[in-house]
Amino acid sequence: MISLGCAKNLVDAEIMLGSVLKRGMKVTSRAEDADVLVVNTCAFIDSAKEESIEAILEAHDQRVLNRRPNQKLIVSGCLSQRFASQLREALPEVDAFIGLDQVSELGTIIEQVVAGVGDPGRFKSNISATGIPDASYNFITPRPTYIPDYDTPRFRLTPAHSAYVKIAEGCNHPCSFCVIPQMRGKHRSRHPQSVLAEIRGLVSEGVREINLISQDTTYYGMDLWRKKAGPRQPVDSTQGPTLAALLREIQNIEGEFWVRLLYTHPAHWSDELIETIAECDKVARYIDIPLQHIDDLMLGRMRRETTRAHIETLIDKLRCGILGVALRTTFIVGFPGETEGEFETLLDFIRRVRFERLGIFKYSPEEGSRAAKMPNQIAGKVKNARYRMAMSIQQQIAYEVARERVGSELKLLVDQPHIARSEADAPDVDACVVLSRAAPVGEFVWRRITGSRGYDLLA
Repeated sequence: MISLGCAKNLVDAEIMLGSVLKRGMKVTSRAEDADVLVVNTCAFIDSAKEESIEAILEAHDQRVLNRRPNQKLIVSGCLSQRFASQLREALPEVDAFIGLDQVSELGTIIEQVVAGVGDPGRFKSNISATGIPDASYNFITPRPTYIPDYDTPRFRLTPAHSAYVKIAEGCNHPCSFCVIPQMRGKHRSRHPQSVLAEIRGLVSEGVREINLISQDTTYYGMDLWRKKAGPRQPVDSTQGPTLAALLREIQNIEGEFWVRLLYTHPAHWSDELIETIAECDKVARYIDIPLQHIDDLMLGRMRRETTRAHIETLIDKLRCGILGVALRTTFIVGFPGETEGEFETLLDFIRRVRFERLGIFKYSPEEGSRAAKMPNQIAGKVKNARYRMAMSIQQQIAYEVARERVGSELKLLVDQPHIARSEADAPDVDACVVLSRAAPVGEFVWRRITGSRGYDLLA
């Protein structure tokens, strides 16, 4: 399996492999030995789509090179969910496309595809002499509703000491630049007891880092309130679970670990959640809160359901309420209609707030989104220039933030004998700490920071 894209997609990949193992199959790291290749795709922005298409074509080229005409090629993930009908015509090399509702059924689907049997209403695969199927199976439902449970079989692809836990799926936000709700469906939260059971199991296996993920973790539980109250009844937060309540339950789980919040939305933060994080020492002092912009006109065009005043107040509350918190955010530059003045407003905000972690996206017009139809689309060279300018400012800030840590003692989670991460560093996306002497992988250690090297710390 090749899994592309975000951590949410990675969890889907783990569930697919879990279903494969449950059906008695084996997973191999050697593509030439496999009877089936799976490419789990991303379709978030244009570059992700291009990477997915390249991975699919490369997988097919390899099976031709290895003279494996009967080797099956299956495509899953967001690209498959969103563009399956177009892809069947554009990529006849693919034997089957599966959707997001089918991730837990991959094992059964593989059996059908390999045997060449199944529902006659689906697109049956017939391998020709060239090794290219005449048509492909299609296992996709239009509006996903699936969500995993604590006992859903998984084959984890992360290091043994770190795991992602998907607490919800889908999204209810109307952001004009995004089509994720169209691909992944409406927001749907897992029951708290399901989440807690999964975390207890992971901690008992020696996992030291739990990364909570969904499209919007701060929206967690709100859909469950509405189910309990009824569609026409006012929503009362005491009637259902909240993220704050879930974190307090996680705090009570025995064992040494930290839990990290990823993908929070600024519109749904509460004073209760801030107080909870401050009081729970197992919750990492790290907040991932994509803001996308700060100018009010831009926020309105992006349909972000928030304002500059709200964001600035929230940042003050987070930094005052959670001692030592590291804030990570992302911004979009080159959104349709973004003026030089609005871009300068964003740069001034970045300089003043000094985020510990920050990423920049160049706006990508997504087919089917409101923003793709907006007038005043920004030229690519302007987007590139704004990207470089924003990242140059943040690079200097990040280097200064790193140097400020010199001399401090930090608790670190060891990823490799000489590589570790602090609470301020999420896996895969943030900096690391380089250790001068080896430490046990998968364990916590305390080390003194002796220097910095670019974004990274030395200890």
